[in-house]
Amino acid sequence: MGDNSRGTGVIVRSGDPIVLVGGGGIAPALWDAVTAHGGEVVAADRGAGAALARGLMPRAVIGDMDSLRASDRAALPPGIIHPIAEQETTDFEKCLRSVCAPVILGLGFGGPRMDHALANFSALVRHPYRRCLLLDGKDLVFLAPPVLRLDLVPGTRFSVFPMGPVEAESEGLQWPLDGLSLAPDGRIGTSNRVTGPVWLRASAPKLLVIVPFKALDAVIAALRALPADPWGS
Repeated sequence: MGDNSRGTGVIVRSGDPIVLVGGGGIAPALWDAVTAHGGEVVAADRGAGAALARGLMPRAVIGDMDSLRASDRAALPPGIIHPIAEQETTDFEKCLRSVCAPVILGLGFGGPRMDHALANFSALVRHPYRRCLLLDGKDLVFLAPPVLRLDLVPGTRFSVFPMGPVEAESEGLQWPLDGLSLAPDGRIGTSNRVTGPVWLRASAPKLLVIVPFKALDAVIAALRALPADPWGS
């Protein structure tokens, strides 16, 4: 997975999954499920407090530092705070372009503010060279690679949402996506259902996949099996 040239360079590089923590609410059960897969923790600004409250010391804290509490800053060792002052991107996006790992597991980025969640979904599309999924304890969201294979339980809810014009094909869904042209202001693909092993093809890095949290293990395995830079960006 190559370094990016979109602003900052890589701050954290790991051969294992990274848990990326934001400032939104994180249920204890979500922590348990994700830390079983992830290695080190990276915090986005105020997310450092959530990690520290869980007894986890971040390897790095990245962001504009406009919401990092003074008490949390005092608890962090020197050298792990990496301020990025520009205001064109969210703290999540600053982290996404600065962390290189087989999979990035993002917690605390789905809310509670809808505008924050939408901005973070947009960042997934702008950085297709990162294999990242966002979780909120109920659902998980990730950018569809060119080809995705998932073995999910029949009946599992399977949604796709286009963040731009994109064409799709599928197998293993109750309502196939074959030949459909999807767009955020046109046809979308939410509330589909799995009928067997899922195969999904997307023509461009514009399609978000949304599945229940119970699919976490299968999604992580699928993302880890992808090339380092799925879209060759």
